[in-house]
Amino acid sequence: MKIGILTCDKLPELLASEQVLIPALSKHNIDAKPVIWNDPNIDWSAFDYLIFRNTWDYFEKETEFNLWLDHIEKLGIKTLNPIAIIRQNKHKFYLREMEKQGVLILPTVFIDKTNALNLKELIPPHWKKAVIKPAFSAGSYLTEVFDIDAIDQINTQYLNIAQKKELLLQEFMPEIQTLGETSFIFFNKKFSHAVNKKPADGDFRIQSQFGGQYALIEPSLELIEKAQNIVNTFQGDLLYARVDGIVIENELHLMEVECIEPDLYFELSEGAIERFVNTIVELIA
Repeated sequence: MKIGILTCDKLPELLASEQVLIPALSKHNIDAKPVIWNDPNIDWSAFDYLIFRNTWDYFEKETEFNLWLDHIEKLGIKTLNPIAIIRQNKHKFYLREMEKQGVLILPTVFIDKTNALNLKELIPPHWKKAVIKPAFSAGSYLTEVFDIDAIDQINTQYLNIAQKKELLLQEFMPEIQTLGETSFIFFNKKFSHAVNKKPADGDFRIQSQFGGQYALIEPSLELIEKAQNIVNTFQGDLLYARVDGIVIENELHLMEVECIEPDLYFELSEGAIERFVNTIVELIA
C-alpha cells in the first residue's frame, strides 16, 4: 500500500508534529511519503491513497486547487478525506446549509460576488463589531475585524475582493478574547480530543503564529454530543474533522468545520497519533 500525504511547498516534509505519521504507518506495512499537492513532477497514479494534511496554501491558489481536484478525481485515486467532502468544505457557504439543518452557527451574513458591495445595507443594526473574510479562505487570510463606525473604510477595502470572491460577514463575539475558541477533533466520526485556543492579549486571532495559546481540555459529554451531531451531518467516510466553535453558557456556537488541512494537535493529546493511524488503517482495509 502506497500513500501520499499531501502538503505544500512551504512544508515539503510536513509539519514537524506530523512527520511521525511516516514511521507510524510503516509499522502497518504502509509506504507513506509527503507529496506537494501542486508539484508537476508527481506521478499521482503511483499512489493507492492520498491524505490531505498540510495543504496550507490551497486557498491562495483557488483555481489551481480546483483543477487539481478534478485531475485526481479523473485519475480515480482515492483520497481521505474524500474529494466530495473537500469540495463541500473548502467554501464556507456550507455553514448556511448547516444552519438550515438546525446547527447553531455564529450570526452570519453570506455575501455573493458583487460589483456593488454595500455593507451598510447588509449588516444587522444591532451589531457593534463584525468580522469579514472570504468564503474560500483559511488562517485569517484577508480577514478583518472592525467596529461598525469603520464600515465605510472596510467597504472600500473589500470592493475589489467582493467582485472576485464570496464573503462572510459575521458578528464579532467578544467571548473569543476571553473564553477562546474550542476545537473538537474527530477521527472517523469518533471523538478523539479537544483543545481550547485563546488569542494573545488585545488580539482576536487564535492561531499560534499570532501568539495564540493552546491547551488540552476535557469538555462535558453534552458539548461533545453537540459537536458529534455536527460531524454526523457529513455523509460517508470522514478520516478527520475538526469542529471549531465558541462555547457560551454551555452552548456550542459553530465557527467552522475543518475537513481539509486543519492542525489536529497531535502533540497535545497522548495517543492521538496512534488513534489517527489506526483510523487510516480501518478506512483503507
